[in-house]
Order: sequence, then C-alpha cells, then structure tokens
Amino acid sequence: MLNIIKAVILGIIEGITEFLPISSTGHLYLANEFVKLQESQAFINMFMVVIQLGAILAVVVIYFHKLNPFSPQKNPSEKKATWILWLKVIVACLPSVIIGLPLNDFMDAHFNNWQVISATLLIYGILFIVVENYNHHRHPHLTDLNTLPYSIALAIGAFQVLSLVPGTSRSGATILGAMLIGSSRFVATEFSFFLAIPTMFGASGLKLFKYFIHGHSFTGAQSIVLIVGTLVSFIVAYAAIKFLLDYIKKNDFKAFGWYRIILAIIVIGYFGFLK
Repeated sequence: MLNIIKAVILGIIEGITEFLPISSTGHLYLANEFVKLQESQAFINMFMVVIQLGAILAVVVIYFHKLNPFSPQKNPSEKKATWILWLKVIVACLPSVIIGLPLNDFMDAHFNNWQVISATLLIYGILFIVVENYNHHRHPHLTDLNTLPYSIALAIGAFQVLSLVPGTSRSGATILGAMLIGSSRFVATEFSFFLAIPTMFGASGLKLFKYFIHGHSFTGAQSIVLIVGTLVSFIVAYAAIKFLLDYIKKNDFKAFGWYRIILAIIVIGYFGFLK
C-alpha cells in the first residue's frame, strides 16, 4: 500500500514537470530521496521512465484531432498538412536517434548525479531569463506551425539532444532552442509537445525492452504500482498542458527560469551540505 501512495506522488511530480520546462528528472531525483519505492533499483529506474507514457498520452488525447491525418472531419488539404507536420516531427527526431541512442546509457551512468542536475537546472534557468529578455523587443518570425521549415524542425531536434544531460529538461531544451531560432512561445511549446510523442514512446519502450532483456519481470504488485504511476501521470499532465498553453498566451518563461534557479540552490543545499 505504501508503494502505491509513493507511485501516486511520483506520478503527480512526473505529470506536472514533464511538459513544464523545469526538468522532470531533477524533480524525480530529488523526490526519490524522500519517497523512494521499496523495489529493486532496476525497477525504480524503469518506473521513472515508463510513467512518462502517461504524460505523453495526455498530449495524444488533447491533440488527437490535430494530429490525426485520418480524421473524417478534415478536408484533403488539412490531411496533407497533418502528414507534413508528422514528417517534420520525424525529421526533428533524427538527432536523438543518431546521437541520443548511442549515448543514452553512458549519460545515465556518468551524469545522473546531483552535481550535474543542479548545474543544468541553474544554467538553463539563467538562459530562459536571458533569452526572454533578449526577445522582449523582437518579434518572432515563426508564428504558425504549418510554416515551420524542415531545417528549423531539425535544429529544434538537435536542441532536444541536449536533454540527454540530466536536469536539462527535454521540453526546456526544445522550447528554448525554438525561441532562439525565432519561433513564438506557442509554436515552440506545441512543437515540443508533438516531438515528445515519438521520443518518449521510444525511450519508454527501450527502457522496458532493456528491463526484460536483462532477465527482470513484474510481480502483480509491481504491475499495479506501474499502472497507478502512469495513470496519475496522465491525469496530472493533462491539466499541466492545459495550464501551460493558457499561461504562455499572456506570460513569458522567466518565472520558470527563476524556479529552476531556486530548485538548483535547493538541490545544492540538500545534497552538498545537509545530506
């Protein structure tokens, strides 16, 4: 029962932080100190990745019509535009496939520590504030997702590779990169959401494959813990996505930058001085 309560807490954290540019990894790393599952480390590592499926499913549900090229409610030109959008998403995934897959295990083994996480939280927090200040008097030239060039999609995908470093935030890296290139906040955020679908489905599938290939399996209790965490992640992520889309219509990302800086200080204070 205690593990289920912990799965709910971790699912809430994942759901809130997956799409806000504040690093789900950083939050889960910190939360793991206080609500660690009473399971093997292999299961915990797999759980932390696979519950992201719930968050990704929230994107699929919210944008199902927009992302469905077979929708009978769309005319031929709209269906074509949807296929083109998916093609751009696939192009944006290429850097993660080419660079991310070979480096994934290495980064997890050597960079998943509080020093790296606090540094990336701090650096990207500062960058969000700097970029927003820089863009304050500039007008974005990419304000429609349908006009996003393939080259820009590829560049945004290259920024996503930076999120291999724990604490960076996948959404943070892609949103920041898109804004630097000249995308509006809304276009940057939506494309980041769409890019998450194949990326995180792939990451979760790969983690499950490695978990089973190394001889692990689920007990009935572990299956319940995983399902609960994923379901809670879905519900909370749905609300978080709606919140972020509404928030960026009237606000910039500087508040998230300051939040990251404060969290970095907390991580440094706890792991560096208190633990």
